[in-house]
Amino acid sequence: MSEDRPAVFVIDDDPSMRRSLDTLLRSVALDVHIFSSTQEFMHAKRPEAPACLVLDVRLPGMSGLTFQQELAKAGVALPIIFISGHGDVAMTVRAMKAGAAEFLTKPFEDQVLLDAIHAAIERDRARRRDVASLADLKARYRALTEREREVMQLVVTGRANKQIAAELSLSVVTVKVHRGQVMHKMQARSVVELVRMADRLGLAGSD
Repeated sequence: MSEDRPAVFVIDDDPSMRRSLDTLLRSVALDVHIFSSTQEFMHAKRPEAPACLVLDVRLPGMSGLTFQQELAKAGVALPIIFISGHGDVAMTVRAMKAGAAEFLTKPFEDQVLLDAIHAAIERDRARRRDVASLADLKARYRALTEREREVMQLVVTGRANKQIAAELSLSVVTVKVHRGQVMHKMQARSVVELVRMADRLGLAGSD
């Protein structure tokens, strides 16, 4: 994934607002993609880069708030900055509870929007790093043999080598070898770190 140039997607049915936002965002070297409708946005190819969505609340057909729900259902995890000329407290609370990054009422200062966009992009960048990190962790786990996975599961539940050996009908020496392989393949520097990895993988548990 390229992180050279963050992208900002804008959905607003007002042509003058689209032009204004396009000019502003390009002036700070952002990769801007402007849309007049949610349908146009959904059919467009999106670049693989940290990004956020600037979304008008009031749109023809589906409202911005409803579109926020549809994006979540579709697994699109873009941070959303809502903009509205008719915002109220209830609307703002609904948007923020659903995970919006910010809710701005028109007219707003350029710098306020830019600050919100940069914060949202950083949020998406962190999410993407986390997704990549989890994918790498899953690949390491898949590289374990079935026996190593069994040993790992028992290690992270707090079993000592002797207990693992008894449970799996192995010698303590063999358990130590498997345990060493688990630590090496998972790139874990300690049992505590291995437990954290197992937790991220949804494997951690205790009797």
